[in-house]
Amino acid sequence: MKALVARLDSFGDVLLAGPAIRAVAARADHVTLLCGPRGAPAAPLLPGVDEVLVWDAPWAGFDPPPVGRGQVDQLIDTVDADTALILTSFHQSPLPAALVLRLAGVAHIAADGEDYPGSLLDVRHQRAPHAHEAEAMLDLAEAAGFPRPDDGRLRVLEPPATTALTGPGPYVVMHPGAAVPARTWSPERAAEAVRELAEAGHRVIVTGGSGERELTAYVAGEHALDLAGRTGAPELAGVLARADAVVTGNTGPAHLAAAVGTPVVSLFAPVVPAERWRPYGVPYVLLGDQQAPCAGTRARQCPVPGHPCLDTVTAHDVAAAVEKLLGET
Repeated sequence: MKALVARLDSFGDVLLAGPAIRAVAARADHVTLLCGPRGAPAAPLLPGVDEVLVWDAPWAGFDPPPVGRGQVDQLIDTVDADTALILTSFHQSPLPAALVLRLAGVAHIAADGEDYPGSLLDVRHQRAPHAHEAEAMLDLAEAAGFPRPDDGRLRVLEPPATTALTGPGPYVVMHPGAAVPARTWSPERAAEAVRELAEAGHRVIVTGGSGERELTAYVAGEHALDLAGRTGAPELAGVLARADAVVTGNTGPAHLAAAVGTPVVSLFAPVVPAERWRPYGVPYVLLGDQQAPCAGTRARQCPVPGHPCLDTVTAHDVAAAVEKLLGET
């Protein structure tokens, strides 16, 4: 059986799909992961993936492309699968992807969905109301005939050695950036936390993408090692795997830390619900006002002056959360 699993949005979403992908891989002969360009760097990290197709769907992502018949036709001609699992977040529709996959000749398609699917879905599953995203995707896989084969935690393939980047010995990682501005702690607060962690005796490493060098340089200051732009996804997995704890917002590296088993201090803006998106399967401390006026808005830019959901969190709060996690491990 050739199976296709679709998860078309971001890096963290693809990582959260990992347990469901392993469930499919346990019964399929070949697994293709169809993902978007933002999620593509996570795809090669996942156990069970035999092939990766990258497609920028016009209904997904932060800056979706215009609809083009040529791109759709190319995908239809490329897909080769007997069965498909379309993985979406609780607020997304699987039906556009189902239409494309049906036109590609996929005979059996399963997805979560509330809308009437006509002939587009063979399994229309209803997700549990408050399920974590990783659990919801596992539940869908099981409903489609792919029971969970293991403990269902997030996992990635063994990351490379990164001591040449980090130096030896224990450290704490601060990852201050996020693709969604509403989910970021202020740079000033992050820099204060780095100073406080360093003063408490922790070696601190600041991570970020190549486009975040100005941010990470400010946050690291003279108190931390700045690795911005020096880690691809595999190297970042290695850096996080060897950390004592990771401090980050609701962004991809939080889920990557969980996938390598590292505790997370989660600076969680409630624009999406923490019960669905918190770090999964590892010890964590959730910081941020989950009842703030922005709760549930899915806003990308903070809609409340002063960003109170996160900027009421202090450097001392973060340092105390790190100590709490270290005391539990």
